[in-house]
Amino acid sequence: MPDAPQISAPGAEPTPVVLDAIDRQIIARLHENARIPNVDLARAVGVSPSTCLARVRSLRERGVIVRYTAEIDPAALGYHLQALVSVRIRPGARHLMEQISDELRTQPEVSQLFFLGGSEDFLIHVRVRDSEHVRQFVLKNLSANPAVALTETNLVFEHHTALSAGLRAVI
Repeated sequence: MPDAPQISAPGAEPTPVVLDAIDRQIIARLHENARIPNVDLARAVGVSPSTCLARVRSLRERGVIVRYTAEIDPAALGYHLQALVSVRIRPGARHLMEQISDELRTQPEVSQLFFLGGSEDFLIHVRVRDSEHVRQFVLKNLSANPAVALTETNLVFEHHTALSAGLRAVI
């Protein structure tokens, strides 16, 4: 089993977790299907079920595996439209950014919220029923807020999660 990560001094960058080939295979398999039974996972990566269970437990304890989730199809629930909304906050209202972020994260339409460096402050990925729904979201949650200087809405025609390319870059 790989060495445990070194403990960093307070305020220092954490030391990356060292993963071996089996850890990487386990992560890739769990990323594809987080509900895979341990015995099948062990068989797929070529270790015993007890070893596999210990490795998964170690990956959780070391903070590599943070949580298991279910991916939901928003269209199945009536949310047929996705949009990316860029937001720029007024220079005099920068002190409100954390509050704005907290408020946005509670909105049911918000799928992802990114705090950015650059010309825009936030990028909001929303899932909505239709164009009127996205319009109302922007008006109610952004345009009505005096701290917001500018919004730009882009409709998403297709959305693909990075099931392989993004994961391969880190494992």
